[in-house]
Amino acid sequence: QEQLAESGGGSVQAGGSLRLGCTVSGFTYNTYCVGWFRQAPGKEREGVASISRDGRYSTYVDSVKGRFTISQDNDKDMLFLQMNSLKPEDTALYYCAARPIVSSRFCTDLQLQYKFWGQGTQVTVSS
Repeated sequence: QEQLAESGGGSVQAGGSLRLGCTVSGFTYNTYCVGWFRQAPGKEREGVASISRDGRYSTYVDSVKGRFTISQDNDKDMLFLQMNSLKPEDTALYYCAARPIVSSRFCTDLQLQYKFWGQGTQVTVSS
């Protein structure tokens, strides 16, 4: 059974850093995408970053480019999001998600519909 579980959220002042982790388990697909999404109060959920399981393809939403880094440890089935230079507008509930895909190059599309989701972890950035 496919499961994802986030960790590492918290509160930080603007300019600070946080690292989110996500345990990805039960996936038997040859190729799949994993990504980070966030939803702030009163706003729609948005894709933050995604990466293919093989690590060949990744992408970021413009607002986090140069500040956030998505990475994974396939040996440990872990997905990470390193968030630096955090801003108050980064405050949101962050989710990791995964979906099978026929070709890893499609993992650069943050508009893809993801099938499997974690429960979310809160990130709060104060000014």
